[in-house]
Amino acid sequence: MSKYNELVKKLKEIFQIDKPELDFGIYRILNAKADEINNYLENTLKKKISDALASAGNANKEELERQLAEAIKNAEGAGFNPDDSPKVKDLRAQITASSQGANEHENAVFTHLLTFFSRYYDSGDFVSKRRYKGDTYAIPYAGEEVMLHWANKDQYYIKSGENFSNYSFKLDDGRKVTFKLLAADTAKDNRKDNDADRRFVLVEQHTRIKYDDEGLDYEDEVLPIVVDSSGEQDELVIQFEYKVVKKGTKQEALVSQALDAILSNSNIQSDWVDVTKREPTEKNPNRTLLEKHLTTYTQRNTADYFIHKDLGGFLSNELDFYIKNEVMNLDNVQNAEVFSDIEKQLRMIQCLRSISKDIVSFLAQLENFQKKLWEKIKFSWGVNYYISLCKIDTLTLSQLDISEQQIQEWKFLYDLDLESQISITSLADAFPNLMLNTEFMSIESRLKVLSVIEGLDDQLTGTVINSDNFQGLQFLKSRYNDKIDCIYIDPPYNATSSEILYKNNFKHSAWLSFIESRLIVAKKLMHPEATIIIAIDENEQERLGLLIDNLFPNHDKFCISIIHNPAGVQGINFSSSHEYAYFVFPKGGNYIGQTEREEPLISNFRDWGGTSARKLAKTCFYPIKVKDNKIVGFGDVCDEDFHPISSNVQDGEITLVYPIDSKGVERKWVFSKSTAERDSDQLFVVEDKGEISIKRKKTTRSHRTVWDSKKYYANIYGSKVITSMFGEQPFSFPKSIHTVEDCLKALSRFRKKNGIVMDFFAGSGTTGHAAINLNRQDGGTRKFILVEQGDYCKKVTIPRVLKAMYSSRWKSGSPELNDSISGIVKVLSIESYEDSLNNLELRKSQATGDLFDSMPEQAKSDYLLNYMLETESKGSLLSTDDFKKPFDYKMKIAVDSAGAFEERNIDLVETFNYLVGLHVNTVESNIERGYVRVEGNLPSGEKALILWRDCEKIGYDDFTKFANRFDLFAKEKTFDVIYVNGDHNLPTAFTSDEGEVTRTLKLRQIEPEFLELMFAPDELA
Repeated sequence: MSKYNELVKKLKEIFQIDKPELDFGIYRILNAKADEINNYLENTLKKKISDALASAGNANKEELERQLAEAIKNAEGAGFNPDDSPKVKDLRAQITASSQGANEHENAVFTHLLTFFSRYYDSGDFVSKRRYKGDTYAIPYAGEEVMLHWANKDQYYIKSGENFSNYSFKLDDGRKVTFKLLAADTAKDNRKDNDADRRFVLVEQHTRIKYDDEGLDYEDEVLPIVVDSSGEQDELVIQFEYKVVKKGTKQEALVSQALDAILSNSNIQSDWVDVTKREPTEKNPNRTLLEKHLTTYTQRNTADYFIHKDLGGFLSNELDFYIKNEVMNLDNVQNAEVFSDIEKQLRMIQCLRSISKDIVSFLAQLENFQKKLWEKIKFSWGVNYYISLCKIDTLTLSQLDISEQQIQEWKFLYDLDLESQISITSLADAFPNLMLNTEFMSIESRLKVLSVIEGLDDQLTGTVINSDNFQGLQFLKSRYNDKIDCIYIDPPYNATSSEILYKNNFKHSAWLSFIESRLIVAKKLMHPEATIIIAIDENEQERLGLLIDNLFPNHDKFCISIIHNPAGVQGINFSSSHEYAYFVFPKGGNYIGQTEREEPLISNFRDWGGTSARKLAKTCFYPIKVKDNKIVGFGDVCDEDFHPISSNVQDGEITLVYPIDSKGVERKWVFSKSTAERDSDQLFVVEDKGEISIKRKKTTRSHRTVWDSKKYYANIYGSKVITSMFGEQPFSFPKSIHTVEDCLKALSRFRKKNGIVMDFFAGSGTTGHAAINLNRQDGGTRKFILVEQGDYCKKVTIPRVLKAMYSSRWKSGSPELNDSISGIVKVLSIESYEDSLNNLELRKSQATGDLFDSMPEQAKSDYLLNYMLETESKGSLLSTDDFKKPFDYKMKIAVDSAGAFEERNIDLVETFNYLVGLHVNTVESNIERGYVRVEGNLPSGEKALILWRDCEKIGYDDFTKFANRFDLFAKEKTFDVIYVNGDHNLPTAFTSDEGEVTRTLKLRQIEPEFLELMFAPDELA
């Protein structure tokens, strides 16, 4: 294979058009443009290199021929035979060499291009590997004393474990086929196979784990498994593991082996023959449905881990570095026999740099486009509320019907057996805190209920975002900027049981990139006095500590140990029985309160020891007034020249007690007078043989850095608690509820019984459960925000918080205690990054198409390299033209991990509320008449009204009447800003005199602000 063909093959791999059988995400987009890209690589690129070298060569040849003519003329003028002139001979040799060197230069350019782009490319990603020479790398360094750096520091880690680790698709008859990642054999520190190849391999056997009565796990028998299916024969489960394989083993070969093993299974041949249905491609006419999905599954798991934050800048810098260090060889320059050799080298370098810049531009276009999709604020496509019946007035309740779906949900959640005919008002009397799900209401009923709730956002108990956590945090950042009081997260530990997928050599680097990008956004949401708590184990504890130092430089950081598994996780040398929790809060403040002692500490209130003399704390010498063996007050601090005759001085019915010891030495009280008055409940009187002394009873103490109590055991108070709530264990490795409760109770800010706690690794919902428990204990109004992805958000996370609000004690899925609390829980479903990709369509407008067809080849090449994706995708990313009918805006939303989708209505109203950061007060909707109006407050403090209308029902000419009907410009209205969609004929500002105050009302159009805010340049990079 020629160097050029090798280069084209590598560039096709880099441009990701060598996988025509894959029709998801960026592959689908690039495959649609494969012909244009192939034409560029196979024809335009080679011609560009040839023309560039020829142009430089011709210019040099013309100069040499001019010099040759002049040398001949000079020789003839001097009476010499030009053929004998050394200069003439040299110039003729240079001209011949110039003509013959084109192929040599072309091959050199091809070779360098191949070397350069191969060096930084790794299975779909570009990794920072600046080389000085050989295997010696450089890192960017700005003179810090200590710096944390990792290989993927300048990249987003975009893998979603929920979306990629397991993969399901449905057959035509509705049955489901699932590829399940059962285990991941990962590189461990100091293991020799850290750089080994890892691939997805069909599981040959599976070790089943069981739990004993104490909830401690132990290994059961080893079960041979090739294919497993459920007893109902409605799901086929094919299990894989991610493991070390022989060096050079291709994933495609393992897929072929897995297909042979699966299709030879008798269960498949008898019951699942539909998976063998042909799904041919031009390249693979015999491809089966199973092969199609298995190829997609492994490809999704082995490519596209990262998006570079500035690929163009990175590769441009690396290119200059590469040329200076490995192409422009100074030794060759010094040893060049003639200057023409140097000129030839420079011509080749000029060509190499020019062509490389073109390729870098194209790669940067692809990467920046994906970065734009990753960072953009996502649409909300589903919003519903769980509302306690007591929150809805009787009149509105009486107009609602109870659906069968609602009755079935109450049966699942609360084990309630209700008759379909039961009236909702009688139900509200019997169960006032029962949660009504607006998802099961008609649109009219749902809007009616929401319209009667004043201060909607104020009344929220919690919000659950069903989304990838990065996208969820991005969605929340305008609404909750500087408003979160506490963050508690329990991210993947990168242990074998909970690690994220990673590429060879990048386990820790991938994890750091994954955590860092989320913490950067989360930090923007935190109140200046907020605390973040991060649970972690030994796999990433040290690196996380360094990352915290990087991200929170003006904060204190404490790492506590929590004994959560007394039996320990068996290891070769040590059995690990604890995990860690980092508490991070601003420097210099008192952010951690006291905790209850298991046994009260009784001590003398009179100080003792070498630092107890009166003179060392003059404000701590004063009398404590005692009557009938009870403290009744505190006297003034004594003058320095006053010396009581004894520790007990009688003053009528009052005994004045001074801090004087049994030897008559004047000491001091432990507290000053003001502190003693504040904490007088800690003090009590003891009388011994007629002598009164003051004792102190301490029921609290400072938190220790080791938490060792049975209540933190994860199996007992994590697994068993959630099993008691659901009747089965629906979630692996839940945290002890007491661990999270005590973490929250430790915070001084959160002990005030209000505030917002957020958990963007919500898992089973332990953090929401803990906040609910604390509110039940002390009557607090703490709110929670949970972010979790996947089906188990709806199957576990949301049900758990609803169950926790209904009862504090459960057994086998049934409540044992009737201590429900009321509230409103909001649930938002957010578009995913994969949804963004799947909704993309590249279309040239008629004008762009006509212009493109008439372009010269160079202009077409520039368009392809720099503008294609941005220009042709605009309409599919956000079509503001469709805002004319905002309640009909639709997108394709994935309904399974295989990419099957449904058309869903997008909630533009809710999305815009979050884009502008609106704190919602009231919502009024009448979709039938064509409008929704939302009132609330913007982050700036301005009072805002947002008006959405169907422009076909409330058109341009009708809008003035519509505005007047709602008295939008009445003097008594206090709006500062009104947002409106569509064209209108109202003034963009309205000034009114209200007494001595002149108020200007601003009218803004929704569409441009929506577009700007959704794609606003981000500060994350």
